[in-house]
Amino acid sequence: MKGNCVMVMERLQKLGKALMGAVAVLPVAALLMGIGYWLDPDGWGTNSVAAAILIKSGAAVLDNLGLVFAIALAFGLTKDSNGAGALSGFIGFTTVTLLLSEKSVAGYQGIDLEKLTDAQKLNWAAEGWSKMGPGNVLVGILVGILAAWTYNHFHATKLPAALAFFSGRRLVPILTSIFSIALAGVLYLLWPLLYGALFHFGEWIVGQGAVGAGLYGFFNRLLIPTGLHHALNSIFWFDTIGINDIGDFLGGGKTIEAAKVATDAASCPGVWMNNACEVIGEVGRYQAGFFPVMMFGLPAAALAIYLRADSKRKKVVGSLMAAGALAAFFTGVTEPLEFSFMFVAPVLYLVHAILTGISLFISAAMHWTAGFGFSAGFVDFFLSTQNPVAHQPWMLVLQGLGFAVVYFLVFYFLIPALNLKTPGRGETEDAGAKLSSDAPLSDVAAQIIKGLGGIENIDSVDYCATRLRTVIKDYTKVKESVIKRAGVAGVIRPSQKSVQVVIGPEVQFLYDEVSEKLRATDVELHGEQAL
Repeated sequence: MKGNCVMVMERLQKLGKALMGAVAVLPVAALLMGIGYWLDPDGWGTNSVAAAILIKSGAAVLDNLGLVFAIALAFGLTKDSNGAGALSGFIGFTTVTLLLSEKSVAGYQGIDLEKLTDAQKLNWAAEGWSKMGPGNVLVGILVGILAAWTYNHFHATKLPAALAFFSGRRLVPILTSIFSIALAGVLYLLWPLLYGALFHFGEWIVGQGAVGAGLYGFFNRLLIPTGLHHALNSIFWFDTIGINDIGDFLGGGKTIEAAKVATDAASCPGVWMNNACEVIGEVGRYQAGFFPVMMFGLPAAALAIYLRADSKRKKVVGSLMAAGALAAFFTGVTEPLEFSFMFVAPVLYLVHAILTGISLFISAAMHWTAGFGFSAGFVDFFLSTQNPVAHQPWMLVLQGLGFAVVYFLVFYFLIPALNLKTPGRGETEDAGAKLSSDAPLSDVAAQIIKGLGGIENIDSVDYCATRLRTVIKDYTKVKESVIKRAGVAGVIRPSQKSVQVVIGPEVQFLYDEVSEKLRATDVELHGEQAL
């Protein structure tokens, strides 16, 4: 049973790694659209050619996010990250979405969409076929996994001499196309049921109003250690069941225009109330509450952790907390901070999840909205303030200052009261001198390799936005105390074969140093792979 759980976690981690390619394009889209709205806050591109180009360029990503996910996953999950996998992801996704498009399904069933009554239109909308388009992230994930599986099993297949041209990697897109037809058949039967279940769950959360937003915020943080928060996010942030909070917010003027012509809840991009579609103060409710936490709350928690560190450890902890706080504030990347106390002081992480839920509840209740393309940091906040859908976004700054006080006081008093072993407190494993904060990266890399049990104990290395990820051979040879002497933010061991070293946003440069030391060995070097 334990072995099965470990296997599941490892596969989920691989899935999370492959998602990096898709998620990495969101900041670009948000940046382009954000600048566009700043250039033309009233016309949304109608008064400025430059603004129109930027807004439409950003929309090119967001409107096709399902396709982006399919390609990124197919590429990232293949054994050798081969382009044939990415091509297969593209072919598979377009096959499934075309076969299951609203018009296609209506044709199969002999339904004339133009002649449906209002009641029939609602029943038809409830089946969710209109969501089978380029923006469907769920289908993108399924197809990406299918394409990668096809590549990994058939990329070395040899066909008879007469068909030799189609052997190997050329065979993969062909088979993916065939398998995608089968997947479309399965989804034809299951999609109405799946969509209905997701729709009703999302509808229940939406129906709870501000409380629902709070519940979402709580579970979003709580699920981060497992990586399953991506599944939850896909419901509320993307157009899986029609909520599409990120897409509708970044849509700006397009979203407002869609609200004006909406005739019912199914066609409303916001909240349908009093026979009208409301988007101002509503769209963005599943994003806004993160800004006070990531820009203010977590940096304040970092200050409390620093002040509660043992005096002999304050210098090292201070540099780590400062780097994490800056990353959280400016970019919304919170992993360096969250992972620093997530496992050593889980009660603090539970409090953090609760406070996040409260933050989303307050912002939703007060109708203060802002949005992001990547994460809830200052850059995204600044760009979103000129989005026409944003509503009183500067109030989130005031909320954030209040949350900074709450986070600081809670962390500052809970740490000693519960004798929590946050970074720098009661550490006895750090015998020997730590590398200084200005130590050469080559020395840091050597220290980490030593802590991992040496070169001979490492199978593969990759990195994500903040972490160095390794697969090792013998977990008993890993010495966390040795790794921590390198001055890293933390060490995470999701399974017996996986060791993750929390570095921060500068992880790429450390990975380059580690790769240089391992390049002439049998260790697999996969580069940037994951969140």
